[in-house]
Amino acid sequence: MMPDSITIVVKLFAVYQEACGTPELMLELPAGATVADVRDRLIAKHPELTQWRDLTRFGVNLQFVEPDTVLQPGDEVVFIPPVSGGI
Repeated sequence: MMPDSITIVVKLFAVYQEACGTPELMLELPAGATVADVRDRLIAKHPELTQWRDLTRFGVNLQFVEPDTVLQPGDEVVFIPPVSGGI
């Protein structure tokens, strides 16, 4: 029997960390939630992140994934916004 909800850890960097005011969140989500669901929840709470919606890469448990990846209990999700820099 599948659980009704799952708990995951979200690691935040750069603009996501600034907007949320923390480097890490624990979220409870409905079973079957995707990485895109997490992204959309953060954007709903912090609309200033909308500009990064289609530019952010995602990782789950140290593997790059697509936004439609279904999450499992205990997954660690990482949001990786684009970075610039150089010499």
